[in-house]
Amino acid sequence: MTFPLFVAEVSSNHGQDLSRCIKFIDISADIGCDAVKFQLFKVDQLFSIEARTARPELEKRKDWELPIEFLPSLKKHCDKRGVQFSCTPFYLEAVKELEPYVDFYKVASYELMWHALLEACAKTGKPLVMSTGMATIEEIDDAVSAIRTAGCNDLTLLSTISGYPTPIAECNLAFIDTLRNRYKVKSGWSDHSVNIGVLARAVHAYGASMVEFHLDLDGQGDEFKTGHCWLPEKIESAIKLIKDGIMASGSAEKILGASEIADREWRADPVDGLRPLKKTRLGL
Repeated sequence: MTFPLFVAEVSSNHGQDLSRCIKFIDISADIGCDAVKFQLFKVDQLFSIEARTARPELEKRKDWELPIEFLPSLKKHCDKRGVQFSCTPFYLEAVKELEPYVDFYKVASYELMWHALLEACAKTGKPLVMSTGMATIEEIDDAVSAIRTAGCNDLTLLSTISGYPTPIAECNLAFIDTLRNRYKVKSGWSDHSVNIGVLARAVHAYGASMVEFHLDLDGQGDEFKTGHCWLPEKIESAIKLIKDGIMASGSAEKILGASEIADREWRADPVDGLRPLKKTRLGL
């Protein structure tokens, strides 16, 4: 029985507060997640000078930056709680800064065309996960080729729509199958819909081997107001529902469930149609 890997994306909801970061890890472990993912960026290496001049509000995102000195503590606490630690690098040097700590790298949809970043991650030999939002199939082809040429042999591609939040009608979950079959890799879903039905469909109908979702602890995170973040109690219910569905799947063979064995003797007898079976009646 195989469950998908559930990845809690902290994004910029940590508020540069180490204790809050640790709480994200604890809550994620408690609700059934397998990994916790952060983001490592610097605003002046994320947006061009032209963008920052035209949109001065982007400078405020410096308050969203994850302090590099948090990395050892985050990795240590993830190990303590038995969950994987992952992080998205948004500048080239971040790949090296993360290498001692991450169990796998995650490349965001916005960086899919930046092959130098993809290659830097791939060359570490660590597993790599990449989202495919906004990309054409040709752009994904090129990105996968660059990753493989650089030596990555453990790649997971996530179908996603980079709309925050994503309308349900736009989710296009069937593309999960396309990613798996076209590239012969593991494939999954990076969620911005905050809809239990979408997550369940991604796993049960399209075999998503990874489900990534944005998490906030209490509705106070900087990105919660955008509407694409789950709260712990809701995503916990979704994870349980999905795992229950997998446990219920069974096999294609007809089985006798242990819970029904005792009632076999109380079936209608084929001779007179009365319950229980005649042989059972003798012992009453």
